[in-house]
Amino acid sequence: MEDAGEAPDSLAPLVARIVARIVELRRAAPAARSLLVALSGIDASGKGHVAARLAAALGGEALRTGVIGIDGWLRLPRERFSATDPGGHFYRHALRFEELFRDLVLPLKARRTLRLEADFAAETASVYRRHVWAFDDLDVILLEGVFLLQRAFQDGRYDLAVWIECSFETALARALARGQEGLGPEETVQAYRTIYFPAQELHLALDRPREAAEVVLVNDPRLGADQRGRIQTLR
Repeated sequence: MEDAGEAPDSLAPLVARIVARIVELRRAAPAARSLLVALSGIDASGKGHVAARLAAALGGEALRTGVIGIDGWLRLPRERFSATDPGGHFYRHALRFEELFRDLVLPLKARRTLRLEADFAAETASVYRRHVWAFDDLDVILLEGVFLLQRAFQDGRYDLAVWIECSFETALARALARGQEGLGPEETVQAYRTIYFPAQELHLALDRPREAAEVVLVNDPRLGADQRGRIQTLR
């Protein structure tokens, strides 16, 4: 397990180490399939940013890399939100994981190439729209999103799992800065404290995602300078 921080001068070495690990795994994997890497963490932990950094670096290694963000596989608001146990309901019903893996991720991993037209839901959408996912001859799939390290998915489907460590305080500050889901500041705080953070606390308690990851990337200055830029290999 490896830890490092979010400052550019300390993130770059860890990105390089992760890329080296992916290259190693790619060489050992069957050539007929893609390598599947999961990047997960709480909301606003930096999953998309890390995925983009890795994709760019892997391109420099001549590895054809596709990034899949799972937010398009949200359920509609009437399905993913509930006034009864809002955090638990969101944890269980926020995302269409069965369809995501069955129709897109696992076939793409097996075949390297896939074209799929399926329902897509933006965060604020009240209806699905059709969207085409198209990937050609991928060496590596970077799958990024929340709840990817649920126990049900800790079954060997990922060739590498990365957990992006971030405090709830920093995540909320980032959500406020980017205007999460188009909400105002008070609505954002309310949504995070009553829905998203309780859901993710449940995920941490039930699934222990940090322990399930081979790599832990600390992407939060609040967690202390001693953790930023430090790499520990635990397995």
